[in-house]
Amino acid sequence: MSTDATSTPPVAMITGVGGQDGTYLAELLVSKGWNVHGITRPDDNAPPILQYLDGVTVRYQDIADPTATAAAVREIAPDYVFHLAGISSVWQSWQDPVTTTRVNGVSAAALLDACLQQQEESGKKVMVVNASSAEIFAGSSQSPQTEETPIKPTSPYGASKALSHNLVQIYRARGLEGTNAILYNHESPRRPTTFVTRKITSAVAAIAAGKQDTLTLGDTSIRRDWGWAPDYVDAMFRMAMHGKGDDFIVATGEARSIMDFVAAAFDAAGISDWQGLVQSNASLTRPVDSAVSIGNPSKARFELKWHHSANFDAIVASMVQYDRALVDAGFEVVRGT
Repeated sequence: MSTDATSTPPVAMITGVGGQDGTYLAELLVSKGWNVHGITRPDDNAPPILQYLDGVTVRYQDIADPTATAAAVREIAPDYVFHLAGISSVWQSWQDPVTTTRVNGVSAAALLDACLQQQEESGKKVMVVNASSAEIFAGSSQSPQTEETPIKPTSPYGASKALSHNLVQIYRARGLEGTNAILYNHESPRRPTTFVTRKITSAVAAIAAGKQDTLTLGDTSIRRDWGWAPDYVDAMFRMAMHGKGDDFIVATGEARSIMDFVAAAFDAAGISDWQGLVQSNASLTRPVDSAVSIGNPSKARFELKWHHSANFDAIVASMVQYDRALVDAGFEVVRGT
């Protein structure tokens, strides 16, 4: 959808605008001439985040506060809502399952209810795109998964995303155009350092610069369907333009192991003899983790004309190059466990 000089630009509201997907989506919508409003946590006001949000009106609030959420929807009066906010770490969800459920589940209920109220009171359709997750299928034996795969989470994070996923379907039945973007793992240099992928690329960059000796990981045999974050943001934009609520898997349809990611990272750094630099620590293995996660994106390809553009090695290389630039500039990349 494009906006010309004589038309009123669409109004978008992005929750979690300070995250990886939120910043890419904000940039995309601003480039299309949209009126973009973003919601993020009160502590997400650091320059590394704000540099991506030029042209975005940013609000700082707790997305799980129903009163604040209702006020934001009423004041912004969005045509499109992209719900990306939430705790996105499976590991973190095991440390604090109650907060994870509140932030990921309660926030969806508050937002969907506010959007339905806004739609009914204004008479103007509100389109909602919700960031669901492949983790809702973590306990499934079906591979690759489709939109019809039974939901079977194995972590508090997966359960909280299953709640938001189901709520979208429930509110869709009430007349709200809600879509679930079932997102498989997607990476970029903006991926938080608490994720294993950035832990790998930042460590490899530090090793290549002579500032770190080894990389320590948990189970490296786990296989994931890894894509490029800007591609997945494009898919969510296409869902909004689709005009009707539905569920879509966003994935590449291919899986690689964590060790494959490690190998690609060292290759990108120009280190060929790296096997002795990788150590294993069983304490870093998550309590319950599916061995393989692959999504079938056929529906998105057919109905949304969406395709992923970046290959696996290019994704890893871009992250290593970014982290090496940080190391060379004297920045210390703070990595999670």
